[in-house]
Amino acid sequence: MSRLQHTFQQSGKKILNVYCTAGYPKLDSTLEVMKSLQQNGANIIELGMPYSDPLADGPVIQHSGSVALENGMTIATLFEQLKDFRQSSPLGDGGGITVPVILMGYMNPVLQYGFEKFCADAAAVGIDGLILPDLPEYEFETEYGAIIKKYNLDFIFLVTPETTEERIKKLDSLSTGFLYAVSSSSTTGSEKKSANPQEYLLKLNNLQLKNPILVGFGIKDKASFDAVCQLADGGIIGSAYIKALENSADVKAATKSFLSSILGA
Repeated sequence: MSRLQHTFQQSGKKILNVYCTAGYPKLDSTLEVMKSLQQNGANIIELGMPYSDPLADGPVIQHSGSVALENGMTIATLFEQLKDFRQSSPLGDGGGITVPVILMGYMNPVLQYGFEKFCADAAAVGIDGLILPDLPEYEFETEYGAIIKKYNLDFIFLVTPETTEERIKKLDSLSTGFLYAVSSSSTTGSEKKSANPQEYLLKLNNLQLKNPILVGFGIKDKASFDAVCQLADGGIIGSAYIKALENSADVKAATKSFLSSILGA
């Protein structure tokens, strides 16, 4: 059983997956942000690899990615930062990261790095899974899925309100860890809502999918998180957290305040 699967089985509560951008707000912020997320209640950390043309990302995450790239963040730099992130710190600032960590990014920089090398290096440092929104289903089945499986990484596909039932079932069969239910067809952080999110989530529930369902896009506060948790296994927050970091000079304080507002702690 993977760390992701174990998290869903053992949690006993709704899952909060928080997205952060590697190398933001500063190049060396990555581990501090991750530790702060774990310490304040995040169940899963989705670590974004910045890219110059992020198709699914809204302006807030695009901006954080641009800052991270200007800071010098690359995939190689990220793996160097992550090489001991599962280990206890000798600096006395807490133990290592124990929650699942997923890398989210786009195929172009991964292919430039070398797909198998990327998967091998991700597994070696302790990454649990991948979200690559622009990896097509066909290429996953015929080429890349076997490499991902070879390194025991979970892979998460995205579905939207417009995805057909047949395709939802297909993507669910290919996914491991969980299924990412995009709440609308807009970009991350958008105020646009799907026509009837409740109907959409009820449809997903009625399909009796094998994977847990996490809902993302547009979740920004306790009310929106609690709403999706009524019909799904949890929610994914990204842009709202990036905004919290953007507006604070103190990563730990900003993270504690933000997650407390979501979880009611």
